[in-house]
Amino acid sequence: MTTRRAFLAGLGAACAAPLLPSALRADDAATVLTATDVHVSNYPTVEAVRWIGEVLERETGGRVRLRQYHSGQLGREAEAIDMARFGAIDMTRVYSGALNNAFPLTTALCLPYAFDSVAHMRHALDSGVAQTVLDGFGSRDLVGLAVYDSGARCFYNTRHPIVTPKDLQGLKLRVASSDMFIELVRLLGANPTPMSLGDTFSGMETHMIDGAENNMRSFHSSRHFEAARYWSQSEHSYAPDILLISRRSLDALRPSDRDLLIDTARASVSQMRRLWDESEGAARQQVAEYGIELNEVDMDAFRSAAQPIRERYLRQPELQTLYRRIRDLA
Repeated sequence: MTTRRAFLAGLGAACAAPLLPSALRADDAATVLTATDVHVSNYPTVEAVRWIGEVLERETGGRVRLRQYHSGQLGREAEAIDMARFGAIDMTRVYSGALNNAFPLTTALCLPYAFDSVAHMRHALDSGVAQTVLDGFGSRDLVGLAVYDSGARCFYNTRHPIVTPKDLQGLKLRVASSDMFIELVRLLGANPTPMSLGDTFSGMETHMIDGAENNMRSFHSSRHFEAARYWSQSEHSYAPDILLISRRSLDALRPSDRDLLIDTARASVSQMRRLWDESEGAARQQVAEYGIELNEVDMDAFRSAAQPIRERYLRQPELQTLYRRIRDLA
């Protein structure tokens, strides 16, 4: 298995020449696109991108293939975004919260309580909201291929159940490196600690942090349930994932291959959703059987406490317009 160190060492050795994406470096008989994800091999987003690779290879007779590096083999999401922008890798799946600062339109998808449910989120994404956000990536050497929903983000911690925002007082919680999520967690009364997903388990074990916020599937696949015994169904955000490709890599493909990739990426959304629904239910059952305490929260109290965040961000006209479209589809 290729490690991040080996991959980057090879990349560094090639830097004496102009940096070119895989689609240009590979021989035309076998264009190999690289794709990264911090999630494990059987995670729905990883499986969806694997399906894209299978379709590409089949439809091009093996001329275009996809090589995946899952489980964070090539580093964190922030690093993957930069590597894709500069053509060091071709494709990456990243959490939309990690994109808020550089691509403001993604913030509308992450705002607290913008979506009421998974059904509302999927309806809104499929009604043009996803495409509007994807179109916003072209200005910074990236192309948005697909929006993969990822369930409801909730709080979990090592100390006690969270029913109202006051139960968050004093807790140190891992958050993604997003200004909005840092502000939200602080507003709700906790102490936000930006940290990578890969460092979160050890952070809880060593008491550097008391918990985090994420979706049930990631809570299970990262085995955070072995450290955090309390899951509170706050559903404070339905922030989805985004599949991106380097503009250089996409432009380097034959026009027919480019169209095939774009169409297949869009078709992969339904594949991802099917896998998500199946695996999320299984994950919830398994963490319950492990003895994790699952509780509902005072949703009205959380919505009210998060209102100042929405009001502040919605002063931006573009975000307000997109948010209104989302709410109109509730």
